[in-house]
Amino acid sequence: MNLYFRLLLLFYRIKRNKLYQPLLEEVEINYRALPSDCDINLHLTNSRYLAFMDLARTWMTERLGLFPVVMKNRWFPIVNATAITYIRDIKPLQEFTVATQLVGWDHKYFYIKQTFKSERGLHAVAYVRGVFKKKGGIVTVEELLEAAGFDGEAPELHEEIVHWKEMLECKKQRDHI
Repeated sequence: MNLYFRLLLLFYRIKRNKLYQPLLEEVEINYRALPSDCDINLHLTNSRYLAFMDLARTWMTERLGLFPVVMKNRWFPIVNATAITYIRDIKPLQEFTVATQLVGWDHKYFYIKQTFKSERGLHAVAYVRGVFKKKGGIVTVEELLEAAGFDGEAPELHEEIVHWKEMLECKKQRDHI
């Protein structure tokens, strides 16, 4: 995470937050691309997308009411895999929104969709697969769902996530040969 000032502002915002959303609802946060976020091509550099995604997932954790539980239990998030598609560049000083949504889970991982949008349209779409770790191992999907007060059915994973999971398995198998 290389956006420490924005992280401090996010913690301030978290401390003041009083609005919470259901577990499967999209959570949005707004930013502006500062000149220091841009590269020599005068657009948001690729690495900043991932850093903004980190901040947006932290905000999502708060808006879903999980941030206090995560902090109290000393759980920490681990990104296992990320796939991002860049569609349209974000220019210096341009305002944009990062929308983050938990779209499903399996026996071990949570799957999150994140999009970058502005008045100019869609800029990027990303999928993130991750877990929460705790002392002694991984926080189970059931533990996190219980902490979130969620007792519904798991949503069906989108076709692109199912294919992505298969590709990730193929990569692991190939590298172990």
